[in-house]
Formats: sequence, structure tokens, C-alpha cells
Amino acid sequence: MCIDDYDDVISLMQRTPGVTFRDADSRESTSKYLERNPGLSFVARVRNELIGCVMCGHDGRRGYLQHLVVAADHRRKGVASALVERCLSELEEIGIVKTHIDVIKTNAAAREYWERQGWTLRTDIDRYSFVRNGTINA
Repeated sequence: MCIDDYDDVISLMQRTPGVTFRDADSRESTSKYLERNPGLSFVARVRNELIGCVMCGHDGRRGYLQHLVVAADHRRKGVASALVERCLSELEEIGIVKTHIDVIKTNAAAREYWERQGWTLRTDIDRYSFVRNGTINA
């Protein structure tokens, strides 16, 4: 994925139920994310149409996936699994073998997908967030 994919990625996100779009998903923020995590985020295209995406980064110890999205008419064909596997392989190449993803509690389809893939729902931690500038949609 590169910043030139941004408009297509955002369009896919916005037309996918359960996927949130926040201020942090701006072109500028996405560009910074991709620059900070080169070669870790990917898109899938069929005949030049973007049908899937995943953003991936790390903190030096753990990997983090965000925005795994596949167009509805291309689901259950292995696109999501291929995107995730590519991220996990690239993370492993740099020595990161544990990866996390956050799923909005109301996104049942995402929750079911991750469980089918063998990912474990954490019950031992709670995630807290703090937005310094008071922006609600950060």
C-alpha cells in the first residue's frame, strides 16, 4: 500500500458496514503511518479495482493490524487471509511474532472472521484511550 491508494482505500472503508472512519484516518495521518511502517501495509486489486486492504505497523515488539477490509463481493475467497498472511510474514522477517488487532465490539462479522482464523479474544486486558486535544473522532 502506498499513499496513492488512499482514495480507493477510504472509499472501500466508507462503504463497508462496521468499519469506522476517524480523523486519524486522514490522508496526512495515513501517509505518516505508511512512512513509519514501510512495506507492511497491503492492498488487493482485481482488474485495477481495489477490493481489499490492510494496514500494518509495529512498536518494535508487537505488530498491529488495522483496517482489514475486503469488498463484500470478494469475501470468502481468501483475500483477507492472503493480506493478513503477508503482514504477518513481513513482521516475522523483522523479528515480530505477536500481533494484535482491535475490533469494534458491534462488528460481528469482523469478530467472527478473527475467531475463525484462530485469533484469541483477550479477556485479561482492557484498552484505555486518551485524546489530548479533545477531538472526539480521533
